[in-house]
Amino acid sequence: MTNPAEEIHDRVRVEFQLEQDDGWPPVASERLWAVSVDTDLVRIDNVPWFVSDLALNDLVETRTDSRGQLVSAGKISWSGNCTVRIIPYAADRFPGGTQGIIDRFTALGVQAEANEQFGLIALNVPSSANISGVKGLLASGFEADWWDYEESCVGKAWENM
Repeated sequence: MTNPAEEIHDRVRVEFQLEQDDGWPPVASERLWAVSVDTDLVRIDNVPWFVSDLALNDLVETRTDSRGQLVSAGKISWSGNCTVRIIPYAADRFPGGTQGIIDRFTALGVQAEANEQFGLIALNVPSSANISGVKGLLASGFEADWWDYEESCVGKAWENM
């Protein structure tokens, strides 16, 4: 049996337990890719779909549980990246569908990825992105009834914009 915590291409998988409210999120845990930084310390290497208050490149303390799985023991430091999730109402409401949404945010300096299984788009918004443009597009899309969105992990620069 392969240990899920074993390195694959210099990366490891870290499990995060999730709190569900009325069936959301639709999963009880999420496994994220990470890069080992030190003993029991990893840097998150993908944008979380469901974990709250976590972003790409955040540092997380880990431990190995009784099943041999690497699990989160808590966030140690924030990277400065923001995580925002978009839930499109219907792909045909926005010009170009899901890919059109991704393209619009990518043009603003954002990393965007779609999860077709759950109908989500996860955004990594680095501090170098056009934050004002991103917030404006999010608000415009919400007002146009294209999507809803969640500001999962943001900082003062985002909030003050």
